[in-house]
Amino acid sequence: MEFYETFFVFASIVAFSLLPTSDGYFTTIDAHAEECFFDKVTAGTKMSLMFEVAEGGFLDIDVKITGPDGKEIYKGERESNGKYTFAAHIDGVYQYCFSNQMSTMTPKVVMFTMEIGDAPKGTGVDAESDAHHNKLEEMVNELSTALTQVKHEQDYMAVRERVHRAINDSTNSRVVLWSFFEALVLVAMTLGQIYYLKQFFEVRRVV
Repeated sequence: MEFYETFFVFASIVAFSLLPTSDGYFTTIDAHAEECFFDKVTAGTKMSLMFEVAEGGFLDIDVKITGPDGKEIYKGERESNGKYTFAAHIDGVYQYCFSNQMSTMTPKVVMFTMEIGDAPKGTGVDAESDAHHNKLEEMVNELSTALTQVKHEQDYMAVRERVHRAINDSTNSRVVLWSFFEALVLVAMTLGQIYYLKQFFEVRRVV
């Protein structure tokens, strides 16, 4: 039992150290605007872009990923969230842009993460050692992947909770205003009925 506990602690530490480079960011994109970000990587490096629109309009955004040679790797229009994974085909700077050109006046808040894996290893001794991975390393890699997925899922859940809370607050405000309006209408109708009945039963004096 102690062996498994020791292994789990060791595997967790190693898994955290092996987590790929990734950072979660929030950016605000104004109407008719576009925001671009850049990462320099070597050929063969695995890259993964995850994003979600947190606020603004219909929660949609245009996404485009472009390689160093100007080749369009991915393009999505009016997407609320998504994940796209690819391997760098050449060395250089890769560009990923979020465009809010379709919006006339509403800015959008986008949460995104660009996850960059390790650069591919060379040949020779490294290649031979890679071919003889032991069971422990495989389990650590699986744990690392699972921890990364849990982290991103928590980030997305936080964004969804924020969006839903904003929607609920907006709905509650509208309900309060509507209830206040209904109360005013009821009071006005009541006063009108009282005035009408008073006039109806009033005995006019004959001069």
